[in-house]
Amino acid sequence: HLRYSSAQEDAADLVASDEPMTIDEITTFLYDWVHQLHALLLLDENLESAYAMWKAYHGLTRKLLVPWDLEYLRRMAAPRQDDSIFLSVATYRDENCINTLNWAFGNATYPERLFVGLVEQNCYEDCRSGVLETGGTMEIPPDQDCHQAFCDQHPEYCPQIRPLKLREVESLGPYGARYLASKLYAGENWYMQLDAHMTFLKNWDDITIQSLHKAPSNKPVISHYPPGHMMDLEHHWALRPAGRLCGPVFSHRDGGIVRLEGLRKWDHIKIPIPRFAPFSAAGFMIASALLLKDVPFDPFLPWIFMGEEIIMSTRFWTAGYDIFSPAQAVVGHIYVRMHKPKFWETMHRTFKRAGHDDLEAMILVRIKHQLGYPEASRDVLTDLSVLDDLEHYGMGRARKLTDYMQYAGIDVTRKEIFETNYCEKHLMPPGKEHLAQLYKDAEAEASKNATLVEQGK
Repeated sequence: HLRYSSAQEDAADLVASDEPMTIDEITTFLYDWVHQLHALLLLDENLESAYAMWKAYHGLTRKLLVPWDLEYLRRMAAPRQDDSIFLSVATYRDENCINTLNWAFGNATYPERLFVGLVEQNCYEDCRSGVLETGGTMEIPPDQDCHQAFCDQHPEYCPQIRPLKLREVESLGPYGARYLASKLYAGENWYMQLDAHMTFLKNWDDITIQSLHKAPSNKPVISHYPPGHMMDLEHHWALRPAGRLCGPVFSHRDGGIVRLEGLRKWDHIKIPIPRFAPFSAAGFMIASALLLKDVPFDPFLPWIFMGEEIIMSTRFWTAGYDIFSPAQAVVGHIYVRMHKPKFWETMHRTFKRAGHDDLEAMILVRIKHQLGYPEASRDVLTDLSVLDDLEHYGMGRARKLTDYMQYAGIDVTRKEIFETNYCEKHLMPPGKEHLAQLYKDAEAEASKNATLVEQGK
């Protein structure tokens, strides 16, 4: 049983330990690994293609990150049963980060139970804007240090923030940043994942935890696409059922990967019990922190923007987790950030020899293979390195992938989406028919209460 001393050293330099890694140990290793990776990618003149970049990333990850990660998972702290929340926030040059933290703590019922793993990816010098209407960029000041700004404003909560600060050129994309953030976990009860541009309903934490307890599952995941940040969470959405993620699409502009569609209102009455859904969104989800060990983030999915939601949904479900929409929308999302910096723009400027699109297409093969795309089957791939270590970071063993595809209404062979009926028509999904009366009673009670309110009783 092993403990890493430094990412500079080989896996043979791990030393025996059974205690959970400290945050200092974790951040020391992650900083070292990221800096080594960036130096390798930036300085190696032989990296003339997306394939060469992938091979460089793959080699360093297998040598250093995977052995460390498996040891981290073995020693991962058991969740405390105290309703504490580990909030994973990945921010890429986002001016809304400070408001997200302020609102999260300011609107929490129990801010003392909130702990944040914050991965900041900022520009510190010679900074450029995002792509403007002219097609160019302009020089702008360095980005705000979200962590420091929050600590200056709220020193009482500063010890509850665990930062990992990277330069923008070191970014591995949103999924890669969420991987890093997940390693800043330290024994909290619940794991919650958010984007860095969110608003929060008052008492959002208590409302969400109560929903988790009411979900008819031993392993619930609550997730959806939140309403836009301009929507009134306090009044408008407090009276309405939260939207659910039902029908996806095959996104042909993104290589045919399954992509989730936006927020849609499938249900007509709000009940206190979360409703079943086939998909989990990346920008808002919460579950038991055991999820981080049962379904660990995959270190072999750097630089992707599309594909993370469908692969996590399938891995959650096959590992025995049930996905639900929230009983009530508790966060809002800033969906449009025109002309703000995007990580792929920085990649295009930094790694001119290997475009982001080519790199993402290559890495998406790993996701397509797991989902059963015929064109990504093992016998047709020319380089199998993209499939390494799926025994650690692949599908779960509690339920079958084929059953999930039926459950979610997806045919990856024909590239067709079909209705599940249960999600679109708020019925019980296959295998959950015994819960029908639970939901009928909840709807009847909600209808009765709504009628009494209308009558002024």
